Amino acid sequence: MRTHSLAIIILASLLSACQLTADSSQQDAEQAQNPPDHMAFTCSESEKHAEQDLDCDSANEGTFPISHPVDPVDVAVVVPDEIVEAAAEEEIKDLWHRVRSQLEFEYPDNKRIAAQRNWYLKHPEYMQRVAKRAKPFLYLIIEQLEQQNMPLELTLLPVVESAFDPFAYSHGRAAGMWQFIPGTGKRFGMKQTWWYDGRRDVLASTQGAIDYLNYLLKMFDGDWYHALAAYNSGEGRVLRAIKKNKKEHKATDFWSLDLPRETEAYVPKLLALADILANSDKYQFEWPIIDNIAITQEVEIGSQIDLALAAEMAGLTLKELHALNPGFNRWATDPDGPFNLLLPIDKVESFETELAKTDNKNRLNWVRHKVRSGDSLLKLAAKYHTTADIIGDVNKIKGNMIRVGEHLIIPVALKSLDAYTLSQEQRLAKVQSAKSGSSKLTHKVKSGDTFWDLSRKYKVNLRSLAKWNGMAPTDPLRPGKELVIWQKESSTTANQDSIMRTLTYTVRNGDSLARIASKFKVKVKDLEKWNQSKLKKYLQPGQKLKIYVDVTRT
Repeated sequence: MRTHSLAIIILASLLSACQLTADSSQQDAEQAQNPPDHMAFTCSESEKHAEQDLDCDSANEGTFPISHPVDPVDVAVVVPDEIVEAAAEEEIKDLWHRVRSQLEFEYPDNKRIAAQRNWYLKHPEYMQRVAKRAKPFLYLIIEQLEQQNMPLELTLLPVVESAFDPFAYSHGRAAGMWQFIPGTGKRFGMKQTWWYDGRRDVLASTQGAIDYLNYLLKMFDGDWYHALAAYNSGEGRVLRAIKKNKKEHKATDFWSLDLPRETEAYVPKLLALADILANSDKYQFEWPIIDNIAITQEVEIGSQIDLALAAEMAGLTLKELHALNPGFNRWATDPDGPFNLLLPIDKVESFETELAKTDNKNRLNWVRHKVRSGDSLLKLAAKYHTTADIIGDVNKIKGNMIRVGEHLIIPVALKSLDAYTLSQEQRLAKVQSAKSGSSKLTHKVKSGDTFWDLSRKYKVNLRSLAKWNGMAPTDPLRPGKELVIWQKESSTTANQDSIMRTLTYTVRNGDSLARIASKFKVKVKDLEKWNQSKLKKYLQPGQKLKIYVDVTRT
């Protein structure tokens, strides 16, 4: 295949740790109200740049912050000549122009839309960043929307939801570019397993969003603004607001409903973006250009495959492949499907050639394990980073019984797990290691633990505790899971020249907290805080205590 020298650099996931729902700083009287306590969080002065200002604005409206846990991943695509030549025949050269030419919503130019529009106009760099995230996926999303006769204003919905970030996670339990919570995702066809989460799969979640929006549109008798409001806050809430207005003989259009502040800003954000796109010349706004050309393509693979092997076949790094296929949680695709990968369009032919040469059984790496006393399917699954069901299926085991001395064949990752940097485990490790205080504690979840109880126990903010662990406050805690807890600077003052180290001290006969504190030049109340879960009424010889020590002072 001949290739064109035009190299299009796409940014598969330019992801920053900030809220990316574009609330304007110009809030009307209703938006200026304090957010409900259960949604409150604070914004530090160190976060005052455009996207994080946005986060603070959203906090004032009671919206859920969104986490973006992945670093930038650049994927270079050399577009084949025949595709470039076909695109040259198209009248519309720019994807955003393609959207602009099909906008159809009608809306008033009211102060709620104006407030959101003003924010976007003041922050043109925001749309530049969003467009870079969208670039690998935008052509395919527009194609899906057009083929199903959806209004192309919906192309802008991922801007409002996640800033086109497929790895985005809201602390309202929503995930992916279209921000589905688990239950709604399952209702609309997004499979969620240990191996795979369809809410982060760009094409699967786009289809889910189309299906959900069509369902809402029918429910609200063709009113798109009601449907969009329900997409944000739930159909029940919008139905109740309409019912309330009818009972009070008030208008029931979107603008007249009493809805949560986040929802009252949500539809205006979308309309503000549509207005700027439609009238970019009028507003002198430089809307980013993205060529009206396919640069990625979905490829059928037919069976489970190690992502490291797939990356080698495609001539990509593992991180590049995973960035384009964010739905996969682990080191391999789901053994039960979906059996497809999204690839740069110039890599498709060579990948398919290599894939055809490789039998299904050779698409994974295998180990032969001799069962020892104490082994179980669950323990082996944890050891080899797979599932008990997979081991059972491969070895034709009925039930959960395995016998000492027998040999099991188990699929394992081709590379060390650290190499799969965008897997769920590695994303979590990165989130948990991000410094958010002067000292870090670890808590192993016990049966009955909740975020609320742990936040009280460790005297930290509930929402922060969830965020430090890549979770939502409403997520269930499973026994055995390790949580990190960041605490503010202890009363043992650390200066700029401090070198802090964590050590484990074994209690000896005659020790007391005061004696240990004096020995390590820390304070008793700090020892108590660092070891809340371990301290009983009396210290016991052999007991292990965690101590944070400034080695420059000891």
